[in-house]
Amino acid sequence: MEIITGVERRRRWRLEEKLRIVAETEHQPGSGIAEVARRYEISRGLLWNWRSQVRRGVLRPDLPPVFLPVRTIGEPSNGKETKHVVPPPGAGAEQVSDGKIEIRLPDGTAISVGQDVSLVALRRVVTALRR
Repeated sequence: MEIITGVERRRRWRLEEKLRIVAETEHQPGSGIAEVARRYEISRGLLWNWRSQVRRGVLRPDLPPVFLPVRTIGEPSNGKETKHVVPPPGAGAEQVSDGKIEIRLPDGTAISVGQDVSLVALRRVVTALRR
């Protein structure tokens, strides 16, 4: 029996630690949720929660921002010639009417989304289309 006499504080897990622990449950053969949870002295429920957050895209590494090439479509309002930056084949985003963005995947699939679509929903759609 363990007797706790002081004020117990919650441990704070850094993002990198959480991702590493979750990766152990998914990539190492023979390591189950219960075994990994015991190794790090955390509850299985907390580990399941972290795994769920990773799958939903809530818990993910902070990647540095990346600039993507963009091509504008349409005539400029001033009548002058417009310079276009042409994206690599199959990997571009084009501005279409009504503030929507059209995303073309390498296989030719095009997705048109508006500004009201959340990043999580868009990620789910693109992931489903890539499978």
